[in-house]
Amino acid sequence: MEKKLPHIQTRLPGPEAQKVLALDHQFVSPSYTRDYPLVARRGEGMIVEDVDGNRFLDFSAGIAVVSTGHCHPEVVRAIQEQAAQLIHMSGTDFYYPLLAELAEKLAALAPGDSPKRVAFGNSGAEAMEAALKLARYHTRRHRFIAFQNGFHGRTLGALSLTASKAAQRRGFGPLLPGVTHVPYPNPYRCPLGYPAEACDCACACLDYLERQFKTVAPAEEVAAIVIEPIQGEGGYVVPPAPFLKRLRELADRYGILLIFDEVQCGMGRTGRMWACEHFDAVPDILITAKGIASGMPLGVTIARADIMKWEPGAHASTFGGNPLCCAAALTTIRLLEEKYIANAARMGEYLLSRLQDWPQKHRIVGNVRGKGLMIGIELVQNQQTKEPHEAARQQVIRSAFERGLLILGCGESTIRLMPPLIVEPEQADFALDVLEACIAEAEN
Repeated sequence: MEKKLPHIQTRLPGPEAQKVLALDHQFVSPSYTRDYPLVARRGEGMIVEDVDGNRFLDFSAGIAVVSTGHCHPEVVRAIQEQAAQLIHMSGTDFYYPLLAELAEKLAALAPGDSPKRVAFGNSGAEAMEAALKLARYHTRRHRFIAFQNGFHGRTLGALSLTASKAAQRRGFGPLLPGVTHVPYPNPYRCPLGYPAEACDCACACLDYLERQFKTVAPAEEVAAIVIEPIQGEGGYVVPPAPFLKRLRELADRYGILLIFDEVQCGMGRTGRMWACEHFDAVPDILITAKGIASGMPLGVTIARADIMKWEPGAHASTFGGNPLCCAAALTTIRLLEEKYIANAARMGEYLLSRLQDWPQKHRIVGNVRGKGLMIGIELVQNQQTKEPHEAARQQVIRSAFERGLLILGCGESTIRLMPPLIVEPEQADFALDVLEACIAEAEN
């Protein structure tokens, strides 16, 4: 394909895409969410081509998954070579080198100086399920603290923590008992009403959390506090700088484990390997998935070795740590360390520098925030009241698609920019030019 910018040559959706849409609507679960009718056929780097030959610039990275871009040749080569040797053996019943090598690498990369051990699954939700089980097993406590607007997966245990959208929970109760949700500090729109400029929001949210120990969630029964260091699905919300460190201190004070969900914000997306590194906070358990294997299904739960001491049979996954996924992950991690984490930091600064004056230029842009290539642009009906503008957000997303740019939303009315970590300045400029035109159109 060898193209760096998009090209639209048919009306969208095109004739071939319409055939796929008809088939999909008849046979695929209606629970899937699709913001626009992209029918992908192939991808290379930053470009996705649909079944009608239209090319799109991907600023969604397959929902923050293809960290090294679509079909990176070195990742493809690693998968092909591994597929010719061993596709499956089940690392929960047998041994193979790549599983141990990847575990060693992840243990070394994980934040904190203590020894680590690693459990493998197939997704972020599975990694969270493992973390919940491990926290209960280790502490012999049953309660959890999670945060409002957080997203941790859709399996029943992970869903019990998720508090992003009512549609994700509606009709599935009763969920896991013993989960208490508390406000997540949002510097733009503090859930407890504190001024945006102050770190009072962080202090107030911590005070609120601690009050739960005296009312509905006795601290001696709480196994873990679960948090995204930067909220993803909930709106790309970056907490005040001191919050995670103070949360760590609070957890230690009560003997509670701290679980960081870095499924979306980890693996170099924020310009560092882990988002928690921006805040000088170290978890007891960390989970990640999405960008770890450039599109191959892999989720991992990394914990201090003195915590991950469960007995054989306590937890396992038939396909978790599949040889193909391990090969892709090892190559992905090498590429991230060699150049793409640095590029994420560099390009994130570039994008944010171009975006910083948008709230002054556009009356429906309320806030721009982010770290690295995890950037949120929140659209509002009124900059004073900060009332979310979901209709404008959806119009911008659809208009961008029609111009060849793939973006998605999060939170109530935020546009998220999460391109592959390989993005170049020319592509960043194109994306922002298109996005600004779409926002201006929505304003009018």
